[in-house]
Amino acid sequence: MPVTTTVTALTGPATVGDYLKSVGAGTGEVADLIVVGVGADGEVAADTELAAALGVSAADVVAAYQLTGKPGQVAHVVAKVSERSVRVAFIGVGGRSAAELRRAGGEIGRLLRAGDVAIAPVPAGSHADGSPAASDDQVRAFAQGILLGSYRYTEKSAAEQPGSQVRLLGLAGPAGPGVDPDAGAGVTGSAAAAGVVDEAAAIAGAVALTRDLSNTPSVRKCPQWLGDAATTVARSPGAGLGLRIWNEQELAAAGFLGMIAVGSGSDRPPRLIELSYAPPGARLHVVLVGKGITFDSGGLSLKPNDAMKAMKTDMAGGAAVIAVMSALARLGVSHRVTGLVAAAENMPSGAAYRPGDVITQFGGRTVEVLNTDAEGRIVLADAMAYADAELAPDVIVDLATLTGAARIALGGVYGALYSTSDELAGALLAAGEASGDRLWRMPLVDEYAAALDSPVADLSNVAREEGQPGSITAALFLRGFTGARPWAHLDIAGAARSGADDGEITAGATGFGARLLLTWLTALTAGKSN
Repeated sequence: MPVTTTVTALTGPATVGDYLKSVGAGTGEVADLIVVGVGADGEVAADTELAAALGVSAADVVAAYQLTGKPGQVAHVVAKVSERSVRVAFIGVGGRSAAELRRAGGEIGRLLRAGDVAIAPVPAGSHADGSPAASDDQVRAFAQGILLGSYRYTEKSAAEQPGSQVRLLGLAGPAGPGVDPDAGAGVTGSAAAAGVVDEAAAIAGAVALTRDLSNTPSVRKCPQWLGDAATTVARSPGAGLGLRIWNEQELAAAGFLGMIAVGSGSDRPPRLIELSYAPPGARLHVVLVGKGITFDSGGLSLKPNDAMKAMKTDMAGGAAVIAVMSALARLGVSHRVTGLVAAAENMPSGAAYRPGDVITQFGGRTVEVLNTDAEGRIVLADAMAYADAELAPDVIVDLATLTGAARIALGGVYGALYSTSDELAGALLAAGEASGDRLWRMPLVDEYAAALDSPVADLSNVAREEGQPGSITAALFLRGFTGARPWAHLDIAGAARSGADDGEITAGATGFGARLLLTWLTALTAGKSN
């Protein structure tokens, strides 16, 4: 499970020099790691106390290592602090934008060892009196980056390691005037700093939960297991969530026959997980729908072995929905939110659904199955049709590792966004840029809808002919189950997984979508988005 890291604001010292003075005076604890930010073009603050501890100036270190300040660039040196040798990391922070600080924070998180105490000033500008001036966005991004970069998932048998602590400098000074208005809203007091850091921790915790659920091997992970995880979330103190888990008998009786078909080849039956959040006075009702395929073999349209290796993460969209629901109360989201996770295991067996089958989705539309490996859209269609018919939401957003075509088109950085609403698409794009879960809007091309025509059913689950745009036709398939409500589809097949650590992203499941949706929902609460 992940290494536990906490981030707090350190009261008193505002700079590394101040911190070193406090250690010399016997009022500060000697840290295991000290972080020094390096800005664009190698800019670094002069600090006589740090220079004394290093034996050279910070500028000398920058020159010796030819540091450019590129975000995430790291140079390691050692300082003598109170007769102890302490690691010092010079970290590139670029122009100190939120994206640059998330990347820098991610690299700091990866430097943390079990039990470490680290000291890190938030890279920012200065007030007129020379005191540090960090905006809310900078603090939030830096803290999130540290927390996300420190994430580790392991199944190794070694004993559990103690967590680490990162203490931020420059946030806990006395209340006073904010930063330059051009720099954004300022953090000026310890209470304000603690609030912003707590918000960052809530969102980072949701990302970590998404990663945990997605990284868990499918030998343990099945639809009921995912339901149990949602139960744990719903029963957590202060979560404010209602929960219903539909079993296979209830699904069949209610007409969720797409989910029943997809799960028919497995001896671990499907579940529909329904989490509900309804704060008093809520004006909007948002439904989030997540694909929860706990393992995808492709069914009878069997995947090659290499393509199956990452399929424990095929429920990453569902994991993100559960994690988002877990953080709504803590972040003070004021709107009603329902989270639906359509969970099934897609396996081959004598009972599995077959190419050529015609299945009836929730609500009565019939679908000809041409490829059993296009199962995600089938389970999502049931959940979305249910949301439209029974929950009457103001908006539907679905999240799914749906198509290899999206990964080919956009790689691992962007999620593909399809939407019937320009307003909704704009709000999600803005949330993606603000959060770091970036989206690229793709077209819903009506002319391609004919590729899904079927001679025996209302539509087919994939295009009949080769060469069709797979991600677009998948989105067009889903659109028919939204009841013409404002809707957005996020195809995260590329962005949900990473083969390597990169900034705040860690190898394996990335947790993509959790911070995006939480950023969007908190903006809705603040009236900054529609």
